Amino acid sequence: MKHIIILGDGMADEPLPEYGGKTPLQMAKKPNIDRLAKLGRTGKLVTVPETMKPGSEIANMAVLGYDVEKVYEGRGVLEAASMGVTLAPGDLAVRCNIMTIENDNIKNHSAGHISTGEAAELIAFLNRELGSDDITFYPGVSYRHLLVMKNGSKELDCTPPHDKPGAPFRDHLINPLTEGAVATAKRLNELILESQRLLENHPVNVKRRTEGKDPGNSIWLWSPGYKPVMPALKEMFGINSAAVISAVDLIQGIGVYAGMEVITVEGATGLYDTNYEGKAEAAVNALKDKDFVYLHVEASDEAGHEGDVELKTRTIEYLDSRVVKYIFEETQKMDEDVAIAVLPDHPTPCALKTHTREAVPFLIYKPGVEPDGVEVFDEFSTLKGYYGQLTNGQFIKTFLDK
Repeated sequence: MKHIIILGDGMADEPLPEYGGKTPLQMAKKPNIDRLAKLGRTGKLVTVPETMKPGSEIANMAVLGYDVEKVYEGRGVLEAASMGVTLAPGDLAVRCNIMTIENDNIKNHSAGHISTGEAAELIAFLNRELGSDDITFYPGVSYRHLLVMKNGSKELDCTPPHDKPGAPFRDHLINPLTEGAVATAKRLNELILESQRLLENHPVNVKRRTEGKDPGNSIWLWSPGYKPVMPALKEMFGINSAAVISAVDLIQGIGVYAGMEVITVEGATGLYDTNYEGKAEAAVNALKDKDFVYLHVEASDEAGHEGDVELKTRTIEYLDSRVVKYIFEETQKMDEDVAIAVLPDHPTPCALKTHTREAVPFLIYKPGVEPDGVEVFDEFSTLKGYYGQLTNGQFIKTFLDK
């Protein structure tokens, strides 16, 4: 049997009083996901240990069965892998957002979802102005970029910028956790402040302001780490061939370390306007010669960070009608049975505009397996599911019958 996980990043939410106490998952018209729930078995999954922050990197690694408390080394190192950046011993990789500061407050974490081309121009400029023998900036996708510091300390207290919309940025600059990290924290904070001076009147930002767009007028450095030691999926679960499909560097980087082929799809953006059909088709094609496919769709998470309930609901409907429907119908035609799982990695409640650690709903459809009686897929119906609540790698082992 082949296996595909369809992960809608941040799909889960909390009841919204202004919408009759419903969540976007409950409001969305999603007949195809609900059909899989009705045909399959469901449950809840804890993806974030109590000791860790509820980031997408933690949650996606947990979905794939990693003991994140042992192997996690920060988002930066994962994104470095997706960019083909080789880290030497002692290299500190740090996530580098291009973001918007307004009146000394964090307006948003994404510079209004700045385009990849505009952001690449800003990152190249910063590398010329602030790069050195021990500091290098690497461009990524949209607002997500990378900084590598030679011989830096990872013992830092860093704040994810999407956790603090509207907060004074100075209250959330980097703090050292040990005496040995003081110099690293000081240097990185200096780079943040220098970036604000340099980017304020850069032509890219002058043009964005004239167009009524948020400027990319600051970097934000967070999630530091060194090159991780992560076993591949083959080593952990005997998966001989696997692929990952995502528009997000972070997920692609996890795929690299997990031993998966990274498949890129033209027009995949990580936003509501992503190429849903292209990703679905790529997933089905990958299943023809791969045993396992991990299909990641970011759109609902970004809508949650924006607090846009209607948009988040619409992204779930897009996932249902433009991804899940096609994958289910096409896999039914295959000679070999295909197991399908659908789930978020973590909640991104619209009311909070950030991630939380609550358990997420999941469904597992396997041809020939008796369903559990749950007929719709949401945060509450799955509480009655066959699997109950799973933790610590139980989901992937259950999905793979390990």
